[in-house]
Amino acid sequence: MEVKQNNDEKHGSFEAFIDGRRAGIMTYTWAGEERFIIDHTEVEEAYNGKGVGKEMLLAAVDFARKNGKKIIPLCPFAKASFQKSEELQDVLVN
Repeated sequence: MEVKQNNDEKHGSFEAFIDGRRAGIMTYTWAGEERFIIDHTEVEEAYNGKGVGKEMLLAAVDFARKNGKKIIPLCPFAKASFQKSEELQDVLVN
């Protein structure tokens, strides 16, 4: 699985690809320069249960850590994932 990031001044996304096909997308909106809001996660039906959402979330966490950013998880998937995984909570907005 490959996860690609698209980013501009206001919005961005992490897209997951399996065998060249888009398996899912996680979108975010910048909330100032230091934080971004994960607002939507979508996985194509054919790839449900294959960890696509988690891989996109891990890519978002990795991006936040490398760039000193914080995450506000608004989408239900991201919010639940952060609540379940203490090791990811260092990038949450306090």
